[in-house]
Amino acid sequence: MKSASETLLSAGGILLLAFLSCLLLPAPTLTPALAQRLIGFFHLMDMNQLYTLLFCVWFLLLGTVEFLVIRFIWRRWFALT
Repeated sequence: MKSASETLLSAGGILLLAFLSCLLLPAPTLTPALAQRLIGFFHLMDMNQLYTLLFCVWFLLLGTVEFLVIRFIWRRWFALT
């Protein structure tokens, strides 16, 4: 059974990662010509759909990078075994 402090630290870690992701979230901006080309290529209705997809992919990419970096740091310097 997990201790209360371990559960609290897990929740705090998840919140800290969420805040870090929000700080890193500004996705790259697209030029109008590139945006129109991508809208046509992906058969989207408007620019809002394009930026929704762009932000979702950006958020997932940043989350993956954060996870891998934190996992590397944890295993390299903080793991007990």
